[in-house]
Amino acid sequence: MPVLEISDLRVGFGKGAQHSVAVKGVSFSIGRGQTVALVGESGSGKSVTAFSILGLIANAGGRIESGKAIFRQAGREEVDLFDLPQDALRKIRGREIAMIFQEPMTSLNPVMTIGDQIAEVYLLHENISRSEARLRAQRMLEAVRMPEPQRRMQQYPGELSGGMRQRVVIAMAMACKPSLLIADEPTTALDVTVQAEILSLIQDMQRETGMSVLFITHDMGVVAEVADEIVVMRHGLIVEQASCTELFEKPSEPYTQALLNAVPRLGSGSPEPLKNSAAVPVMEVRNISKRFAVKSGLWGNVHAHVHAVENVSFDLMPGETLALVGESGSGKSTTGRLISKLLESSEGSIRLRGHELSNLTPNLMRPHRSEIQMIFQDPYASLNPRLQAWDLVSEPLKIHGELPEAERRRIAAELLEKVGLHRAYLERYAHQFSGGQRQRLCIARALSVKPKIIIADEPVSALDVSVQDKVVRLLQDLQASENLSYLFISHDMAVVERISHRVAVMYLGEIVEIGPTAQVLHAPKHPYTKRLLSAVPIPDPTARKERQVRTAADIPSPIFKTGTRPKSGALVEITPGHLVRQMVGNTTSMAL
Repeated sequence: MPVLEISDLRVGFGKGAQHSVAVKGVSFSIGRGQTVALVGESGSGKSVTAFSILGLIANAGGRIESGKAIFRQAGREEVDLFDLPQDALRKIRGREIAMIFQEPMTSLNPVMTIGDQIAEVYLLHENISRSEARLRAQRMLEAVRMPEPQRRMQQYPGELSGGMRQRVVIAMAMACKPSLLIADEPTTALDVTVQAEILSLIQDMQRETGMSVLFITHDMGVVAEVADEIVVMRHGLIVEQASCTELFEKPSEPYTQALLNAVPRLGSGSPEPLKNSAAVPVMEVRNISKRFAVKSGLWGNVHAHVHAVENVSFDLMPGETLALVGESGSGKSTTGRLISKLLESSEGSIRLRGHELSNLTPNLMRPHRSEIQMIFQDPYASLNPRLQAWDLVSEPLKIHGELPEAERRRIAAELLEKVGLHRAYLERYAHQFSGGQRQRLCIARALSVKPKIIIADEPVSALDVSVQDKVVRLLQDLQASENLSYLFISHDMAVVERISHRVAVMYLGEIVEIGPTAQVLHAPKHPYTKRLLSAVPIPDPTARKERQVRTAADIPSPIFKTGTRPKSGALVEITPGHLVRQMVGNTTSMAL
């Protein structure tokens, strides 16, 4: 018998003329120990379905208009979750049905320690003392392979990396060994090595406890790796439902076929390296480093430093895309912030079209800022919700050009059309756009001051595959027409291959391999590059493999005592333009 059986679920929002139906008669079931993947584009009704199962949809302004959700607990009488009062639902939530959310920071209390938050789950559902709850919380952190679990118990969410926060959320979800786990995009924002670890962790716990999993995602590589059954949703309806192998081999619906065709696949080809050897680099980065002080004691004495970026050098040519890849904490985003002068480097030189930027004050840097623009991962967080689209897009012009409002509106209209948005959208606010449209707004804003370089920090990782495909095409078209240079920071190797001329692989703040995209991704030489690529999920269920998973506990610390620094080998050119860092003794570079 299924653990959960959903029948004719219908969920609506609003009333009267504002009434809309987000889920329109959805039915599916999840067997004991089975993983069912719920897939589809944004707005298809995936998350609305999950929130309805947990009785949380009212918090989002929705209501269940019809349907049943029969939940069968081991050794207990079956219940209809939609008929239960909130008190009865609260006893099931967290204990029998648990949920992992996409963004762990929003589901963790920023002012409570990690230990207290996990212990709270035990105190809520079990009759035990606080000391016993904390002991179990620490054991749970050990079970999810958290490095230094005893120290993490005393820390706050803001002190942890994204991968560590996701492990905390999993620890909370798994604390009471639930019968059903709902995982809503649990690995979307994580790099491939952390993603591999999280998926392995969920599968291990599933094998140990017989837990069922409802896995909500738009990453078809992850679906191919974990799912037994796949339910495809579109516009609130189920358009196709089949076993994982069957759906990938013979999708019957055109929508499913289009969804699978939009999935970027490693090995689909990359742009040719630029051939103009006479071109002058638009940016030259030489030996930049960034260290953050670690303080302790009553007087806040500095006793160590976090070596976030260490001795990084590269050139960026006109019209070129250089990708920075590596796992969380490798220094990718910090490097992007250093060359845009959002952070000051501890050492090194940054030259933009021959001008040295490293020692410029904010006032002297201001004339150069328009030449380097950024696109961030979360477009909604980087758009002012109080400004209309024309004002958002032309905001840099207001800062750098002091143009009159009428001229800014004219330029904004042209920019919207350039990125594929209608000029009729000029008066809309950010919340009135979809995720893909918001990212197009951010691209338009970056283009407004005619930059030479755009730093794109995970610009498509949170987007559906079909929207992701359109945004990547847009970036390539704009590069060709405007001769833009991109520093493309990403954890999605298939997207990196598609858009990048060259790839630089970062590990513990260093570039360990750099070269033409095809050589780095298909003939890697450094052990870390090989490990990174081995963790990439393949969108083919027949190619499931035991990926090499390295736990966070195995990653060396980037913290060194003041006055010391990591040992590092030289970057050696093995073929023209392809450089690999030599390994030196038993150092951090060897801990792979």
